[in-house]
Amino acid sequence: MAEQITVGLGAGTEATDMVLNIGPQHPSTHGVLRLKLTIDAERVTSCEPIIGYMHRGAEKLYEARDFRQIMVLANRHDWLSAFSSELGVALAAERLMELEVPDRATWLRMAMAEMNRVLNHLMFLGSFPLEIGAITPMFYAFTERDHLQKVFEEATGGRIHYMYNQVGGLKKDVPAGWEDRARSAIDDVAHGMKRLDAMLRGNDIFAARTKGIGVLDPATAAAYGVSGPVARASGLNFDIRREEPYLFYDQLDFPVVTRETGDCYARFEVLLDQVYTSLDIARECLDRAVRLEGPVNSRLPKIVKVPEGHTYLWTENPLGANGYYLVSRGGQTPWRLKLRSASFSNVQALTTLMTGCLIPDMIAVLGSMFFVVGDVDK
Repeated sequence: MAEQITVGLGAGTEATDMVLNIGPQHPSTHGVLRLKLTIDAERVTSCEPIIGYMHRGAEKLYEARDFRQIMVLANRHDWLSAFSSELGVALAAERLMELEVPDRATWLRMAMAEMNRVLNHLMFLGSFPLEIGAITPMFYAFTERDHLQKVFEEATGGRIHYMYNQVGGLKKDVPAGWEDRARSAIDDVAHGMKRLDAMLRGNDIFAARTKGIGVLDPATAAAYGVSGPVARASGLNFDIRREEPYLFYDQLDFPVVTRETGDCYARFEVLLDQVYTSLDIARECLDRAVRLEGPVNSRLPKIVKVPEGHTYLWTENPLGANGYYLVSRGGQTPWRLKLRSASFSNVQALTTLMTGCLIPDMIAVLGSMFFVVGDVDK
């Protein structure tokens, strides 16, 4: 029960704060999340994100699967970043094994990781406007997503859960001429983004619903461990691809997109501009890969055993910093694989962001945090 409080509505007038549950099943969330809100009239006075409705025990299951099988778990907790999540697990194992991955595999991994980033961002670029009443951007975003989905399907056989990374590189080489078809798909997306950009960036209605709403200041973002596009929209100029390069990111020169205002509009704009950056990176990686010949994986025994030891590796996943703490006892399964998922930290900031906002702005704030609930619950 909420506590009864006296508010300034007139002498002797008493009002009761209302507890409002959003969820645990609500169409505005990417998964099953529950928000326990305390509201005073139309203003939120407190917010408690309640998680765990999608918990599948992925970290515990890692301990019972060998290093080939764990990929099927890695690409499912954030189903919009499947390739990138597989990649982080593979890189952690390769670091413990001190394994050299062929250069062609590394460039292809980078190209596909950036295309996966675009796929992730396009989903939110379509769904966020939809959540506040704009239908057309969703159709535009899915049209562009399909260009990339086709080349992913051609290379991996999957459109969502790719299962294409393995310890030592990639499962198999891409089909002949795939790099050219991927470049063509990237060009199609870059061209198609113009209409999505024009529809929303200068849209007065969209701006009115998002500018100045849900402001996340840099100190609060850092305190909650917020990362990725949400953090960079608040002015935190941090990108693991630049700060602690993995793969061959240190050989590329690319801008890190940031904004200063930290509101819903800034978060959307960072996502929009990152699509262009990732398309450019993917195009350059494909140019590097097509000039190389040779295998795309290291020859390993059928049963992969990782030497005893531990390591922590993190990657710049589409939604932010994903960390992988791998502990091995020398067996064919991880002894422990602890995940640091971007969505988990980003959702915690809702406690601060929602407090003080109006009910009509609540969905805009929630949608602008760009999280996948499976990545929260793991």
